Amino acid sequence: MDSRPVELEAYLNNVGICESRWPTTGAFNIWSNTFPAEELPPRGSRVDVGGVTFRFPAAGPGGEDNLRCRGQSVEVPSGAYDWIYLLAAAERRTEDALALRYSDSTQRRQWLRVSDFWPETAARFGELEAFRCARMLYPRHSQPNMAPVIWRTTSVTRGFSRAQVIDSFFSEQSGRRAST
Repeated sequence: MDSRPVELEAYLNNVGICESRWPTTGAFNIWSNTFPAEELPPRGSRVDVGGVTFRFPAAGPGGEDNLRCRGQSVEVPSGAYDWIYLLAAAERRTEDALALRYSDSTQRRQWLRVSDFWPETAARFGELEAFRCARMLYPRHSQPNMAPVIWRTTSVTRGFSRAQVIDSFFSEQSGRRAST
């Protein structure tokens, strides 16, 4: 699959993956839960999820490893795109509009839907399970059988051409048959 990566390190603004011995260093959600780093791909490594290659997030200067959407604009490389693929996780599922700004200054909203990351929750929107951990980290302990999921989700761009993606998710690449 032809895809173009989008480097997101400058946009990372949250810590959601921690070493088990340091569970208090992150806060993926309001309860400061985190994904155990030992059960996920190495930071910065390339991973294939359903035929799409992603670069698993490396840690930023403060350990940031994911992007919480807060109305940011993310520049993508020039090109014509049909899809945006994301590695994403959400609590209690989310359905938000992803704003695509085109090179001619028009803007179009597309749905970005991400199923719940909690255990025993099926993909509500047809996402592909990318990674499932055997436990979840809480600030003071590790909870077995709380198996959080990171999904590979897709947003249709309908001929999106050289633009900004506004409001992105826990993601890595975007591109022609794009992956974010």
